[in-house]
Order: sequence, then C-alpha cells, then structure tokens
Amino acid sequence: MKHDKRIFDRSTEQSDLVLELKDLSVTYKTSTIFGKKSEYNAVKHVNLSIRQGEIMGLVGESGCGKSTLSRAILGMLDDAEITGEIIHYTRRPQMVFQDPFSSLNPSKTVGWIMEEPLRIFGKYSEQERKARVLDMIDRVGLERAHVNRKPNELSGGQKQRVSIGTALIRRPRFIIADEAVSALDVSIQGQILRLLLELRDDLDLSYLFITHDLNVCYSICDRVAVMYNGEIVEEGLVEDVYNNPQHEYTKKLLEAALI
Repeated sequence: MKHDKRIFDRSTEQSDLVLELKDLSVTYKTSTIFGKKSEYNAVKHVNLSIRQGEIMGLVGESGCGKSTLSRAILGMLDDAEITGEIIHYTRRPQMVFQDPFSSLNPSKTVGWIMEEPLRIFGKYSEQERKARVLDMIDRVGLERAHVNRKPNELSGGQKQRVSIGTALIRRPRFIIADEAVSALDVSIQGQILRLLLELRDDLDLSYLFITHDLNVCYSICDRVAVMYNGEIVEEGLVEDVYNNPQHEYTKKLLEAALI
C-alpha cells in the first residue's frame, strides 16, 4: 500500500504545529535493597516537531525508547524524571495501543467502551453520547450491530477499529499510534492503515506513528525519525531517509528490512 506523501514547508509557523519536543530526556532511577542507586536514561535530548495533518513515523528496534517517549508525551510516566519541554498545541491527544486484545474491557460491550470517555468528560447527554458512538462506529468501518457485542466476539481487526474509535470519540486532533498494527495479520494491517489515512483526511488528524517495521512506516508516513539508544539519530522525509540514509544505524535497519 502506498499513498501520496504530504510535503511540509520546513519554515512551518508555530500555529501549524500539533506537538513540539525540546531537549526531552526521560530518566528512570532505582534503588536496590542495599541502598545502591542507579539511573537509566531511556530518552536522551530529543528534539522533534509534528505538523498539523502530518504522519510522523518513529522507528527503531525494541527497547530503543520509542514507547517511553510516547508515554512521556501523554503524561503517562509517574516513575520517571522528565526534563526538557513537551508542548502540545492541541487538546486531548490520545493513544492507540499495540494490543487490541488487552486494551479493551472484556466484560463490556463495544458501545459501553466507546461511550466511556464521553461519560468521564461529563459534557454530553446520554442521547448525545449514543449518537456520537454510532457516528464513530460508522467512521471506523464497523457495523452498528457491533455496538452490543463484547470484544471476545470480534476479530483482531474489529477490536483495533474499536480501539481507534474510542481514541477518537472526543475528537482529538493528535493521535499516537504505538505499534498499532503489529499484533494484526498482514492482510488486516493494510485495512487498518487505510483506515488511519482516511480518518486523517476526514478528521484533520496528525499522527505520531511508532513502529519497528520500516515497510509499514514507508507505506503510511510523511516524515520519519530514527531512534537508537534513546536518541533521534536521523530525521527527514521518508523518501529522503530511505533512499539516502546518513546514519550507520539507519543503514543497518534498512538493510535488515530488505529496503
């Protein structure tokens, strides 16, 4: 699957940004039972910006810091020291997680799961909530009959569509997709990637698309940042980085992916 990549002017104004990271570092500190302290620098001095309507890929091997970075962006790290700046230019950024099998409450129906963020928000009447759920069901390509089903009655692709719909139900403008298709069969991956592109266009979304699969990244992303040992070692348009990689680590990743 390929799509027309968007080209963004490097002189983008601040008003065109959805996220800006300035010298962001994440450090985990631990102590042993003997009182010995240690530190692990999971993310090191990351500078990154994402533009409105852009799909920014973040690639690298498992353990390089990609997921830690995403959780820091969304304020999901309570046990780490975070330095630098995380500047959000949109409200209510959300995440689509890797495993739809474990991210959905198995005891609740699809309708209940998708409606829950609206109940927590407290702004909408029951009638408005249910109408928004049905609208989102349509947008993510599910049937309205799925509203009354539980996750164990759905396929893997359908579960991920529910996860995407739940993330979008409050209409965020910025989504982090953390390995959002890696747990799915290859045939289903293409369907979900096409859905993400359609939603990007329909709802004017921006994505940070985290993946270890460079082929998937190439198929959907406009720009890509390569992460190695907690650092961004290369960044640029997907076509430029893939066709003319500058960092040795990027070259090794591309060779391993047979690109």
